[in-house]
Amino acid sequence: FPLSEFLSVEALWTGVCQAAMQHYPAAWGHYDVCKSQIYSDEGLTWDYMACQPETADMTQYLKVMLDPPNITCGNPPETYCALENPYMCNNECDASTEELAHPPELMFDIEGRNPTTFWQSTSWKRYPKALLVNITLSWNKTIELTDDIVLTFESGRPEQMVLEKSLDYGRSWQPYQFYATDCLDAFTMEPKTVQDLTQHTLLDIICTEDYSRGYVWKYDKTVRFEIKDRFALFAGPRLHNMASLYGQLDTTKNLRDFFTITALRIRLLRPATGATMVDENNLSRYFYAISDIKVQGRCKCNLHANSCVFDKEKLSCECEHNTTGPDCGRCKRNYQGRAWSAGSYLPIPKGTANIFRPNVSSLGVANRKEARVCDNELMRCQNGGVCISNVRCNCPSAYTGLLCEKPLCESELGGCRGASSGQRPLRPASSFGLLLLLGLALL
Repeated sequence: FPLSEFLSVEALWTGVCQAAMQHYPAAWGHYDVCKSQIYSDEGLTWDYMACQPETADMTQYLKVMLDPPNITCGNPPETYCALENPYMCNNECDASTEELAHPPELMFDIEGRNPTTFWQSTSWKRYPKALLVNITLSWNKTIELTDDIVLTFESGRPEQMVLEKSLDYGRSWQPYQFYATDCLDAFTMEPKTVQDLTQHTLLDIICTEDYSRGYVWKYDKTVRFEIKDRFALFAGPRLHNMASLYGQLDTTKNLRDFFTITALRIRLLRPATGATMVDENNLSRYFYAISDIKVQGRCKCNLHANSCVFDKEKLSCECEHNTTGPDCGRCKRNYQGRAWSAGSYLPIPKGTANIFRPNVSSLGVANRKEARVCDNELMRCQNGGVCISNVRCNCPSAYTGLLCEKPLCESELGGCRGASSGQRPLRPASSFGLLLLLGLALL
């Protein structure tokens, strides 16, 4: 085997390993497993870990609501002009014709179709009254954001817009970010970018002018809320130091809540005009049109579940660690031996599961100190029983019950004086014994 070929193979292998490390940093815990079986001094046991569902496209599970309800174009049919060319007026919207309709669900369909599909609002025909639209995306479930929120506009990006979030299912709202061509004029805020933020100001709500230019240039259709750039303030530019981010998320509730939502609201306040003055003679140039909304995230399960199911139009965590609830936010019945708490990302890479143990009273244990854990879910076997695969007790012949806590004779005919009870049975006296007793009595 020539040395040159060996060195080439070695270099190739080194490159592959480095590439793999770039995509999967060693310090980044994936937390995709809730428990695994390991061998210990006591035999095969369960090792419990903090766990969370995989990241997913959360737009598959949302409900969308528009306000006002009749803001979608096509009823009655309308003809629209191009923003950059007021004489190109060949775009028709007609809700009664599938090919010409632009309903809200087209914001979430598969991209890459030709022609592009999109939702479209009515035109600014009531100018100078503001063309206001609220687009509410709700999940009826707590969601943790893991990537940038991205909106793609087909009509020119709005000149004024606010992205808002809710943590209480839409009962109250707080701003995530303001967008404007002129932040001072629109919101009396100094313009900033995410690059202006630091670890200490990450939670600041800013107004940015980066995404509000009016004309539709080839690469200027998107509006972003930058999640990963905020992660990078703790995890580094390539997110290689996720341990630092996870440590902050573990210990700083406000930071954790910042990336958590139950609903989003897009408030469109002023459409793209492409100029300082609105052309009042051709208001059909001004409208909103969105072809795509991306929201990447995962169900929040408090690190007690690695999967989330969508059933009956509702998301819910498949809880482990003896927890229950849509977010695994409480202990299961009879497993309230201590107060509920979320799992922990630390120590990397497996975290801490914070398993919930059975109530002592529910297992009939009189003294709390006697309660020991077998599977971290079941008590240790009693009366010499042996825990098999950490899921059941193999009891001695004289005992039964979940934890070998009951003498077998209790369930047998005759009770604990039965033949197999291990205790001497009450036998009927022999006739000789009866005669002897009678004789003694006569004396």
